[in-house]
Amino acid sequence: MKITFLGAAQTVTGSCYVIETDASRFAVDCGMFQGNSAIEERNFQTDNYRPEHLDFILLTHAHIDHSGLLPRMVKKGFKGSIYCTYPTADLASIMLEDSAHIQEMDHEWKSRHDKRRGTAEIAGDEALYDTDDALATAKLLRPVGFDTEVSPAPGVKVTFRHAGHILGAAFLELTVTEGEKTTRLVFSGDLGRPGALLLPDAAMPETPDWLFVESTYGDRDHKGEADTLKELAEAIEYSHSHGEKVIIPAFAVERTQEILYSLLILKKQNRLPDHMPIYVDSPLASKATQVFMKYVDHLRTPEFTIDDFKATPDGLVRFTQSAQESQKLNTMEGPAIILSASGMCNAGRIRHHLKHNLWKEGVSIVFVGYQAMGTPGRKLVDGAKTLRLFGEEVAVAAKIFTINGFSAHAGQSQLLEWIGGMARPGMNVALVHGEPKAQTILAGLIKERFGITPFIPEYLEEATIEGSATAEVHVPSPSRVKPRVDWNFLAGELEQRAAQVRERLAHIDDIPWEEQTELRDRLVEIERSLVLFLSQL
Repeated sequence: MKITFLGAAQTVTGSCYVIETDASRFAVDCGMFQGNSAIEERNFQTDNYRPEHLDFILLTHAHIDHSGLLPRMVKKGFKGSIYCTYPTADLASIMLEDSAHIQEMDHEWKSRHDKRRGTAEIAGDEALYDTDDALATAKLLRPVGFDTEVSPAPGVKVTFRHAGHILGAAFLELTVTEGEKTTRLVFSGDLGRPGALLLPDAAMPETPDWLFVESTYGDRDHKGEADTLKELAEAIEYSHSHGEKVIIPAFAVERTQEILYSLLILKKQNRLPDHMPIYVDSPLASKATQVFMKYVDHLRTPEFTIDDFKATPDGLVRFTQSAQESQKLNTMEGPAIILSASGMCNAGRIRHHLKHNLWKEGVSIVFVGYQAMGTPGRKLVDGAKTLRLFGEEVAVAAKIFTINGFSAHAGQSQLLEWIGGMARPGMNVALVHGEPKAQTILAGLIKERFGITPFIPEYLEEATIEGSATAEVHVPSPSRVKPRVDWNFLAGELEQRAAQVRERLAHIDDIPWEEQTELRDRLVEIERSLVLFLSQL
């Protein structure tokens, strides 16, 4: 069988692994790439997936970096079934519709922006997908129970097992039979932390021939729950003492519910300031919370009810729905806690809250999840002095807190413990869903402890495997994976433009003084952008 790594290969977004056997072609996950424009351009490279030739898709969980390209596949010809757990089906339905709305709005904004600039619309330019595509995708979801084996195609059997990451998240135990040869594979999806709030621990699979395991935190561990709550309380007290807001970028599914649970714990412990309202400014998070209540029997705290999240004016937690309600939060005086999506600050209402609060001293920006390379959240965590939002450079005066203890991912020691529970001679390990530094460190520890040398696939790499034999790897052309930036050409163009500016300044006195001052202001703005660019080199 052949496996092609179409995402989450030496990066943490875009999870997708296409498997081709003698009798079928299918994918494990089909996630959206998130990051800068070059990374997100991969979302439009649909030909790599050949969706019309996929027989079915196995979805580990609902997070957009694992599910977000499903509507794109449907838009471009996929008509098969999408297998997942029951909670994942409910969450994916609302998340993909929300994602479609974002795609439509982004495309509309880009079209208007181009028209205002007088830029001609590119033929064939379109939204990644729309609401109709998302609704069509939901009709293809085929939910199955945990620990129940299903056979989506001849020679392929799969069991969804608890992964402990978010509600409904599963790792996959796959058995693929080709002729007389059977190969057992485990795809971890995203693994949760043992003892995490709300969710049961990940199950332990039997030893496979091949383990494809995430490595997001392969280079470090997380702090314990007590330290995590202490850090959250400190961030809240900091802003409360300054009369300012606490802004928490949080994914609408799992992270928002976990933060709400933590805030309720602080409230019961009298560690939450009085008159500190909590706002969940995400319609998707509100819907997701209702799904959590539907599957309360899947949670670690079944005594939790919807009353604990009561959305009334007098309640501790208030859910905003309309854009007008969201906007009022930014003009509201006094301290408050605002949870808003997206968790990496690359889309959604959180960007508006950053624009209105990032430049204020006394404000806390609290990151409670992983920030992928190239995202606005990663820039803030790495110490950016300014952040570009809606075409404007916004100064960073707020205090940035990073609390990794809320992570829904297993830390380094927890990954090693899970791998160690099944590691045997002859087992193969492929590290996916991680950045190169984390993967290199984790690979070294796996080799040291278990005598297994992990395989770290690259984007678009293909591996032919059979049983526990070593994979035959086909490496793609570097120009396909990461097209080279021609810096010499760009620098030459910049030098040429600078020479033209000097040449034309010789005639600047022919222009009225009023127009000269406008040109001066534009040149000053360009100079500031260059200074910022140089600071990043």
